[in-house]
Amino acid sequence: MRGAHATWVLTAAVLFSAGPASGQSAFSGEPLRINRTSGTIRIDGRLDDDGWRDAARVEKWYETNPGDNIEPSVANLALLAYDDKFFYAGFEFADPDPSSIRAPLGDRDNVPGFTDYGGVIIDTRNDGHSATMMLANPRGIQYDAITDDSSGEDSSPDFFWDCVARINEKGWTLEMRIPFSSLRYRNANPQTWAILLYRNRPRDFRYQIFSARLPRGSNCFVCRANPLLGLSGLPGGGHFVAAPYFSASDAAVPLGGLGTALAREGVNPEVGLDLKWAPDADNVVDATVNPDFSQVESDTAQISANERFALFYPEKRPFFLEGVDLFATPIQAVYTRTITAPNWGGRATGKAGGVRYTALVAQDDGGGTVIVPGPVNSTFVDQAFESTVLVARVKRDIGLSYVSMLVTDREERDGGGYNRVVGPDFQWRPSGNDNVKGQWIWSDTRTPQRPDLTASWNGQRLTSHGASIEWSHDSEHFDWFSSYKDFGDDFRADTGFVPQVGYRQLFGYTGWTVRPDNFLSRLRTFVTLDQRDDRDGALISRELEIGSGMDTKLSGFMQFRFLDDRVRLGAPGDDGRAQRFAYFVRFSPSRIVAQLSADGRVGDEFDFANGRLGHGAIVNLTARLDPTKHLEVELVQNQQLLNISGQRLFTALVSRVRGVYTFTPRSFMRAIVQYVSTDRDPSLYNRPVAAESAALTSSLLFAYKLNWQSVLFVGYGDDRELSDLSRLEKSGRQAFVKVSYAFQR
Repeated sequence: MRGAHATWVLTAAVLFSAGPASGQSAFSGEPLRINRTSGTIRIDGRLDDDGWRDAARVEKWYETNPGDNIEPSVANLALLAYDDKFFYAGFEFADPDPSSIRAPLGDRDNVPGFTDYGGVIIDTRNDGHSATMMLANPRGIQYDAITDDSSGEDSSPDFFWDCVARINEKGWTLEMRIPFSSLRYRNANPQTWAILLYRNRPRDFRYQIFSARLPRGSNCFVCRANPLLGLSGLPGGGHFVAAPYFSASDAAVPLGGLGTALAREGVNPEVGLDLKWAPDADNVVDATVNPDFSQVESDTAQISANERFALFYPEKRPFFLEGVDLFATPIQAVYTRTITAPNWGGRATGKAGGVRYTALVAQDDGGGTVIVPGPVNSTFVDQAFESTVLVARVKRDIGLSYVSMLVTDREERDGGGYNRVVGPDFQWRPSGNDNVKGQWIWSDTRTPQRPDLTASWNGQRLTSHGASIEWSHDSEHFDWFSSYKDFGDDFRADTGFVPQVGYRQLFGYTGWTVRPDNFLSRLRTFVTLDQRDDRDGALISRELEIGSGMDTKLSGFMQFRFLDDRVRLGAPGDDGRAQRFAYFVRFSPSRIVAQLSADGRVGDEFDFANGRLGHGAIVNLTARLDPTKHLEVELVQNQQLLNISGQRLFTALVSRVRGVYTFTPRSFMRAIVQYVSTDRDPSLYNRPVAAESAALTSSLLFAYKLNWQSVLFVGYGDDRELSDLSRLEKSGRQAFVKVSYAFQR
């Protein structure tokens, strides 16, 4: 612990004792200047208002894909302006064939890469690390996200802003109005921001067009933005949002076992309140009482019949999404879906003294599951206890690098169990092509006194470490990545997602990229090696891949890989070797057949349940169809099978049909039907298993949204499970309604 203490002290000294970060711009794009509007701008999709007359014009754009920062083949114009309350952006996107524009109606954030869209990517803190993305398609369907050069893009957060788009005989136009209250920026006058203006235009290839050059092989994206000058007199905060909600559900479950009549449990009404207060432009306080953390849409099922470790599902709940990029670290020590059923929560997020921070506290009533990790598999245990959860992180930028400190704490309310995790992480960019990231964390755990749930929960104390270091290098043709991870046997992150512990991992890949000018616009050939050993040095797994990936016409992508894997199947030294072929193919043929994709593998497969080698296949098929601009249909068919000595061990299947009819950008009707089944041969298993299991779920939802937090949902769900009589019997039924409204000041 002496070395760990020194590391924490050093990190804290850098975070809190260093002087203010340099005010010098980190951006390489050409500076843009924005003008204060002298007239009114109506958001109607037409750029003829007096307010646009003095707006700054941006006419210089660059095609960055498939071209290498060349002049685009179509004209693009952006207008930028602001007033006392709003940031405005207007766009004219020319198109020689407006009938080819791909712009279906849909729900918010349903703006995939195979459709047309455009908008702004704004770094309001001018730090070159993270930015807010606000984009829209030619029907005015909004997409917003946070992009961070360290952790990537996350579309979970939503913001208040308005836009209107119109398709015309020359292409399409877009008008955007963004309240300054939706943005986080320093308390300074004048302001210097950074901005990227963006257009996505999928045709034979996916054409990506920006207002700044994006050099190939660069290790950052936000840092290439255009400095934005001319902002002054912006509001200093004081924004307040109160969003009360009311919901009611009525569920029914079988009186006895499957096949018996359903009995209503009665109407369950809920009332709650979400509060957001921005005391200044760069700091936000969130609070919630009896929050509604229900999900409006079910997760797409994942086949888990032959998996050794827990599956990850993304967070979708609004309360956790302010400053969501601050939860992302090299080791996923924060996974907010582990906070299953909080009855209250509060958090503060912002920047002070050059340090970004977030701190969250929630009271979790439990009822979910806890991952108990191990070196070769993970198991689930019921979270049958209440707990108080704390998550806090501080992060200081140093140029285009950063240092950070993370703390998580989960305290069991009754019984004395706890899990505490603390440690620093960092990112260092020694050059424009290299990126180094690392994290070291220590966990201190007292397991619950619940041996009835799992034998290891006997009140024992566990302490251990987790460490990760990685280095990536990218250039125009050559790239490589290497990482090393080390997790002790007793490491636990009960508020994170760390399903494997007690191992050391060495991982790396290297690739070479060329860009032909024909059916292919990019071809990358690569080699990947991943080796994991337990703490005694015995092999857990070794995976070797050799393959090629390529971008093609029809906005397509294909990847083909040969895999040679060794995996521990029983005791140390009892290894199996599998060789298989894997593939991924995706195309966007037309406006109607919006996307087709297939992926999977075939060859040797490991039977983890019984510790042996077999032969099998995985096939995942997906299709998205847009028969009209109002109707979207998504079809999913996933199947996995495994044979042992010519006999079928199991067949697992997921079938899903999802249809959405969008009336206007504010309202839609959605139906989902999903069937999941597994058929097994019990005689081939070394433990008792059911010969078959299956579940059929269906749901219908009507939604009306004034904005992301002022909504009306009315829905119905029906659940069925396979009984011992091989019939799909009713296992549940739910009806629900939710109304919420955001009052803003």
